[in-house]
Amino acid sequence: MTGGKTAWLICICFSLLQGSVAALNCTSPTPDALFDALKKELFSRNLQRPVKSFSDTLNISIYIAVSGILGVDEQAQTLTVFLWQVMEWDIAGLSWDEKECGTTRVSVPREKLWMPDIFISEFMEEDNSPKTPYVYLYNTGRVSDDKPIRVVSSCKLDIYTFPFDIQNCSLTFGSYLHIAEEIRVNQSLTYAEVQESKLLQNKGEWELVDIEAGQTNLEVPEGSYSSVKYYIIVRRRPLLYVVNLLIPSCFLVTVDLFSFLLPPDSMDRSSFKMTLILGYTVFLLIMNNLLPVPGETTPLINVFFSITLTLMVTSLLETVLITNIQFSSGKYGAVPPWLSVLVLEYLAVAVGLPPKKKSNCITVSLHSPAEAMNTSTISSRDLQSDSDAKPPVKPLLEPTLDELRKLSRDLTAIRLQMDTHFQGSKTKQEWQLVGIVIDRLLFFFYIVFISVSFITIICIWDTAEV
Repeated sequence: MTGGKTAWLICICFSLLQGSVAALNCTSPTPDALFDALKKELFSRNLQRPVKSFSDTLNISIYIAVSGILGVDEQAQTLTVFLWQVMEWDIAGLSWDEKECGTTRVSVPREKLWMPDIFISEFMEEDNSPKTPYVYLYNTGRVSDDKPIRVVSSCKLDIYTFPFDIQNCSLTFGSYLHIAEEIRVNQSLTYAEVQESKLLQNKGEWELVDIEAGQTNLEVPEGSYSSVKYYIIVRRRPLLYVVNLLIPSCFLVTVDLFSFLLPPDSMDRSSFKMTLILGYTVFLLIMNNLLPVPGETTPLINVFFSITLTLMVTSLLETVLITNIQFSSGKYGAVPPWLSVLVLEYLAVAVGLPPKKKSNCITVSLHSPAEAMNTSTISSRDLQSDSDAKPPVKPLLEPTLDELRKLSRDLTAIRLQMDTHFQGSKTKQEWQLVGIVIDRLLFFFYIVFISVSFITIICIWDTAEV
């Protein structure tokens, strides 16, 4: 009976110790003695998960520190960062006495220990960071794996508010093969400690805003996979794009706005605006490499440039219209009464121009041109009848009457020509006044549209920064 109990206890102890490592006994406090014990008790078991039984769960603690943000590719939708990753786990049953073995920790080669298959789910390229061949092993059985990682991860980038955009990219650390019952991944730092792990020192295009972490589980038919997800929030430094893109564009729009102060009847105004459009087009072509490649959404800065170019083209078309009115108004007919009342009396007051004053000069015509002709005709007939009734006059009167008739016809023609000339001058002057009023009105609309558009875009950018 006693022998049966002894065998049973031996079986229990053997099952508990199966897969575990016993406490190390060092013959002397020297490195040779410690590594001889590790080679005998630990290094020979590097193929098995360091737990006492298959049903035990191995807890792996992990945390990261961001050392550098190498770049963001808007077209490929990737984030490249340089991390410092620290993983820790315990080898069940392993321990040694500090005084007996001479140290509390020792560095051992990676290939001598069982290593967890922790990977980043968002990996897009192979890690080409420097490889660290050693890990720390403590006398309590804890393993500390501290290594750098260059991560090229997939990230859904939103460049709508470029260059004032903030990106939130996630890095999910979990086991590739083992389910949560075998390996459980935990976050080793609290939220406050995660905030202090921002080691970013570089002054490149991107700056680290925040790091957040959370525990997640991936449910699959085979079971649940444990993982820790870190959220890396980065913000672009916009100074380069503000100085090289936005400020020059605002300057060109301002110059185009002040070009309305040029006289509308000057051909230099249209030439000046065409030069501005050409210069702005060349500017956009040169700075095109600074703009992001649009994806699902069009960046707001592209809308800004489109609005700016549209305003310049609209301003040129308005100048063409006004110039045509100023120089070709002599070919038009009289201004329609409704247009004259609407523009010269109401719109002129609205845009700050004095209304058209009516002339106090009154042209009095005693005879119409037809009546003048008839008068000259009657006068010659009367003269003829008088000449028939009366005795014949001297022969010198006949040439004088002919000259008077010619003079009357010439004066009548001159009068008609002068009336036509003054009527045309009056029509041209009214059309020119219409052009000036329309030019001033469109100038006010131009200012309002620019102000509303720019204020809206600035508000959207400011909201995005917050």
